[in-house]
Amino acid sequence: MAFNTKLADRLREYLASVPGIRIEEKRMFSGMAFMVNGKMCINVSGDNLMCRFDPALQEVVVGRNGYEPMIMKGRELIGYCYVSLEGFKTKRDFEYWVNLCLDFNSKAKASKKPGKKK
Repeated sequence: MAFNTKLADRLREYLASVPGIRIEEKRMFSGMAFMVNGKMCINVSGDNLMCRFDPALQEVVVGRNGYEPMIMKGRELIGYCYVSLEGFKTKRDFEYWVNLCLDFNSKAKASKKPGKKK
């Protein structure tokens, strides 16, 4: 599945304006993942954003316009969601979702690197 390159550009531009973060892009989840300080932060998946946020905010986020649950192997992943275009059309809504992900990024755990043992 191709991802929306205009949305990726919009996200890239916003993230570039945030001071003190290191951004890396990786193709994953059938889209483009934006890694912030070595951790997956937010993705562009098709025409949607895929957000990683504080699981404690799940009930707040569920009520937001454009929210779609992320389902893997038949169950909802708490702390992850998709957001359709209607949920981030405005600058304010777009920044809400990106900042939600950035706020959690400092608390999020990095994925274990394959082949590395403790």
